[in-house]
Amino acid sequence: MSSPSQAATVPAGASPEQFAPLPGGVEICYQTFGAPSGDPLLLVMGLGGPMTWWSPEFCATLADAGFYVIRFDNRDTGRSSRMQGRVTRRTLMRSFVSPPSRRPRPSYTLDDMADDGFGLLDHLGIEAAHVCGISMGGMIVQSMALLHPERVLSLTSIMSTTGRRTVGWQDPRLLPRLLERRATTREAYVASSARFWAVIGSVAYPDTEETILARAAETWDRGVSASGVARQMVAILAQPDRTRRLRELQVPALVIHGLDDKMVHVSGGRATSHAIPGSELLLVPGMGHDLPIQLHDTFVEAIRRVATRAPR
Repeated sequence: MSSPSQAATVPAGASPEQFAPLPGGVEICYQTFGAPSGDPLLLVMGLGGPMTWWSPEFCATLADAGFYVIRFDNRDTGRSSRMQGRVTRRTLMRSFVSPPSRRPRPSYTLDDMADDGFGLLDHLGIEAAHVCGISMGGMIVQSMALLHPERVLSLTSIMSTTGRRTVGWQDPRLLPRLLERRATTREAYVASSARFWAVIGSVAYPDTEETILARAAETWDRGVSASGVARQMVAILAQPDRTRRLRELQVPALVIHGLDDKMVHVSGGRATSHAIPGSELLLVPGMGHDLPIQLHDTFVEAIRRVATRAPR
């Protein structure tokens, strides 16, 4: 694991980074944008992604739309707590290919990560919030809505899936990249990250090389844990199929998915929207497994739109 940088640049309109001590000894690093009087919106990032993958520009645009935006590092990511539990390559392979009854037991579950989200809201004194998650984060916010629907005002699930293995699959060509040994130096991490984003990013809305390299360097500097990513991956692979339970939700919901997503096939987004009654489905041609800056306004308008459907 790299050593997290001690100094963090505070983006315009954001609070300084702070830490929330949660039950069980987990400490979550978080940051807010906008006025606390705004509509609370919790942003949950995906596999191995620190909160900085929610770009300051995106968060500021959400704040301008009337949200009190809360972004945070998931456990095992960035400046939040590192958990315990060794994951070998054999464990990962068994998690990928074994039937549910024979998959390795995860160090923690997506429900545990959902509880982290509620714990952060408790720390901030927020009874209920709008929740928005990307990829693994989409799975987490779905779990939040299922665990405590009374605390979820609206749900936005972006490029995610239901937990059913027959939808939302990865392009088979990505598997070797997901299982490869993690880089052990900043230079190697930045290079490998750039190669990976070039494969899974949006073909119609490409990031500049400068942006990709800067994001990778910032991610490394916040603290990268290969074992943490592996533990999150096992939690994803151990997740249950939420389809039946999602059909019981009565929360306003939005599902966003790129039609060119290689990391989570668009069938995952379609299945999620089909399962949640009354949900809006926004499919985006040319979008891969990222949040292109060219589409920020579109996404913010859609998130605001679903939020207005929440009971007052």
